[in-house]
Amino acid sequence: MTTSPLKLGFIGLGIMGTPMASHLIKAGHQLFVHTVGKIAPEITESGATICTNAKGVAERADIVFIMVPDTPDVAAVLFDADGVAAGLSKGKTVVDMSSISPIETKQFAKKINALGCDYLDAPVSGGEVGAKAASLTIMVGGPEAAFALVKPLFELMGKNITLVGGNGDGQTTKVANQIIVALNIAAVGEALLFASKAGADPAKVRQALMGGFAASRILEVHGERMIKRTFAPGFRIGLHQKDLSLALAGARALGVALPQTAGVAQLMQACAANGMQDLDHSALVRALELMANHTVAPDPKV
Repeated sequence: MTTSPLKLGFIGLGIMGTPMASHLIKAGHQLFVHTVGKIAPEITESGATICTNAKGVAERADIVFIMVPDTPDVAAVLFDADGVAAGLSKGKTVVDMSSISPIETKQFAKKINALGCDYLDAPVSGGEVGAKAASLTIMVGGPEAAFALVKPLFELMGKNITLVGGNGDGQTTKVANQIIVALNIAAVGEALLFASKAGADPAKVRQALMGGFAASRILEVHGERMIKRTFAPGFRIGLHQKDLSLALAGARALGVALPQTAGVAQLMQACAANGMQDLDHSALVRALELMANHTVAPDPKV
């Protein structure tokens, strides 16, 4: 835990960024913020300074956090004419907590390093629930000294915080995380669909499986979502599609076959083709249900 207030920047105040920034404010730090959408009341009423662009954030803050959807968004935040790079001075630190391309991340880091600043890639896992509870898993790539500087701030936002290696290794870890999560969602969806179609109560099947070797966080949380049909987004299918595209592009560059990842990416594409890209990624089960002409549980009546 940091003992003295710091001048911090936060760019990207969406579903994840807003609660993450709020934790930094509650710890007593001075925040300079910028986002393209509407800023939530908990930020505007907190005393945070709202800047008109990313350059303004970088000029005022010593450590700048970024939390935006995709690789092109990070590139724009960093290197547009009014971006972070234009406002940096030597000795500052940029921390990208978005989930983006590991290959592009290494290039971004080199450009920021050339300005005399440190760069950390620090994607997170845990979704909106983890962001609000400050229990995110944070996977970090970058120099040890920069990690040591920022770690007390990471501890305000997360619990499991690991310096994996150099720049890009944090993003590589996040891609690996998203492969595991996607395949687990598909496995839980297939299992519950099978049980339901066979005439068993999927809720009781899930309860029984939670006590055995098949138990998992995905079965616990997303299995319940599939049964209760609660698909309001904690992490949208569209964003998970993006992460799996990063996995498959990386695999192609590395000459690695990821057949199961490719399969689940197609299931997400089927969901998106049916207008479900903004639903929670647990709604992946709907692609399986369409193929089976059967649902795990009845949809609630409107």
